[in-house]
Amino acid sequence: MNGKLVARVVLEDEDGMRLDRWFKTHYPDLTFGKLQKLLRSGQIRLDGGRTKSNVRVSPGQSVRVPPNVLTGGQGEKRTSPEARGIGREEKEFLKSLVLHKDKRIIVINKPPGLAVQGGTGQSRHLDALLDGLKFRAATRPRLVHRLDKDTSGVLVLARDRLAARHMADLLKSRKTTKLYWALTCGVPRPLEGEVESRLEKSARPGRQLMEDVNEDAQGGGVRAITRYQVIDQAANRFAWVAMQPVTGRTHQLRVHAAMMECPIVGDGKYGGRKAHPGGEISSKLHLHARSISFPHPDKGQVKVDAPLPEHMAATWKLLGFETEGVADPFEEA
Repeated sequence: MNGKLVARVVLEDEDGMRLDRWFKTHYPDLTFGKLQKLLRSGQIRLDGGRTKSNVRVSPGQSVRVPPNVLTGGQGEKRTSPEARGIGREEKEFLKSLVLHKDKRIIVINKPPGLAVQGGTGQSRHLDALLDGLKFRAATRPRLVHRLDKDTSGVLVLARDRLAARHMADLLKSRKTTKLYWALTCGVPRPLEGEVESRLEKSARPGRQLMEDVNEDAQGGGVRAITRYQVIDQAANRFAWVAMQPVTGRTHQLRVHAAMMECPIVGDGKYGGRKAHPGGEISSKLHLHARSISFPHPDKGQVKVDAPLPEHMAATWKLLGFETEGVADPFEEA
């Protein structure tokens, strides 16, 4: 087969997803009939073996994607970023994001506004640019988890298949520790605690949201738990909140902040007009993956901190919040 094969790693929050649904999420232009043909001919493989569309995937599994999926099909002029390759400027941009690099793992500081993976309307995304982070390795690094497009901060990449499997197992078994910093409209009460809910995607047409559902409702949602602690506050208007996701559900922190009636600044999706205070505070989302800690695939522990993005640093300065020497409030726990 001519062209370039791409191996994508199934991420933590894709656990249990049917393979046909996984392809619909990542490659919305691929028809079901074309997918079936590629599966029957063995061009699409799961962990190196033939598979079927109704198989449910697990974190860390590798999905081999053939080049005719990446290019949109033979005879079409449209090509994806994966097929086009990247230029020198983008390579330099990607390298500037690196916070940690060794033979097995790369950790970057993802900027806000850059989608991690492609989808409808996403012409530029991190997954398409990963060749720029090969650093002379034979293969491109692999995503093992993700952040929302508008969330910034630490993002881990695995440099080989075994490292990807190791990281996926750690994430699934909750052996990684993540810390997020957020600015909320209003101050959560009490000042520290835990939020627990059951989340599921909204069934209402046109509502691409996660909602808290009654445990007794049909389906029951999935359990989501977040620890939080207020680090500082500006009167009763804003709070600098440290958040630790115990589970890793889509939009979990954003939903839980809104449930406390203290939406994250810039999160109009869950906070409505209240999330846009105006004035000198940026309307961008104020949610940052501050740090991550995990056992290295070989030995030892890796802990990486990411500095605040420009818009959040400006807000912290405006409100008089000092980040120097601030410890992780959940470290002992």
